Amino acid sequence: MDFGPASSTPATAATALASDLAEMVVLALDIGGTQIRAAAILPDGTRLGRCAAPTPLAEGAEAIYRVCAGLLRGVADDLPAEVRRRVAAIGISSMGPVDPWRGLVLDPPNVRALHDAPLADEMEARLGLPAFLDRDTNVAALAESWLGAARGCRDFLYVTVSTGLGGAVVHHGCLMLGPDGTAGELGHVTLMMDGGPRCGCGGSGHLEGISAGAGLATQAQDEVARGGSAFLRARADLAPLTARDVAEGEVAGDRACGMLMERARQAFAVACVGWVNAFNPVLIVVGGTLAERQGERWLGTARAAVESSAFRAPAARVRIVPAQLGDDVGLVGAWPLVAQRRGDPTWREKRPGHSPGKDPGSQGASADGAVPAARTD
Repeated sequence: MDFGPASSTPATAATALASDLAEMVVLALDIGGTQIRAAAILPDGTRLGRCAAPTPLAEGAEAIYRVCAGLLRGVADDLPAEVRRRVAAIGISSMGPVDPWRGLVLDPPNVRALHDAPLADEMEARLGLPAFLDRDTNVAALAESWLGAARGCRDFLYVTVSTGLGGAVVHHGCLMLGPDGTAGELGHVTLMMDGGPRCGCGGSGHLEGISAGAGLATQAQDEVARGGSAFLRARADLAPLTARDVAEGEVAGDRACGMLMERARQAFAVACVGWVNAFNPVLIVVGGTLAERQGERWLGTARAAVESSAFRAPAARVRIVPAQLGDDVGLVGAWPLVAQRRGDPTWREKRPGHSPGKDPGSQGASADGAVPAARTD
């Protein structure tokens, strides 16, 4: 793996860094809207002590912090002593948007309790380890670049289609963060100007509101209110509607469900055309439970749209492929996240109480907010 230009580090320091990385164990935390997961990640990507707990959304930020810290402590306590002594830091994957320099979760649309939440500092204080945080899709891109579908690729997009729809952009081997850390929010591109479905962020007509799980659930509720689907009305009498109800309704032949799912696939495909034209990626890596369950119906629709509508040169180059790391992607990506940022003051100097010079050393972010993606080339 290459985490930065060798010329930036003296030879003896580079040797010490490589030796440190070969031994380093990272405690990984993956925070989602429904569950929080944790594990220890070894230098070869092995996951130890996976555990999970429901996200206590209704109980506020402090309850979420307690669950996160409890899971991490449990993972660390259960590690063999030889592994536990090698734990160097905490890597956190969180729903976005986030400020990775200040370690803040900013204003996630579906988790109001974590608005402006100092998640990294809270984990540091409770575990006594340095903590580094980024948006879940950026962490996933690092994971897929390290051990997954984008291994060895320096220009790709990672997109997840699940409850929400998010993305990450890797260009010339670097994550594109932007000056505020919010670049790559691909799900909040507006595709419908007037009368589009509501999005969890408060907007309308966004790709996430049309094609993601939460958006499909909202559209299903609207269909029931209009009396447009007997299938969905029957499901709604049993439990709150989800995207799975819509997908199963399509399979059962329900017309309204079929229209919603087809619009979701077509909207994603149109977005892919725009991304291919705008970013010229070699790969678009697609993960998330909704896309995984749809399989080739989802990816094939996107490939056909790119082939027929995108600019000829980037369309001929790009491949749209499924992600490889599944539910563990947010955990696995914690290791390259920490490997890149531990010891680099860039990622700590904006935190409250930071002492300059406290974390000397490694290759990190450039002034324009680009950081190296994990790669093997």
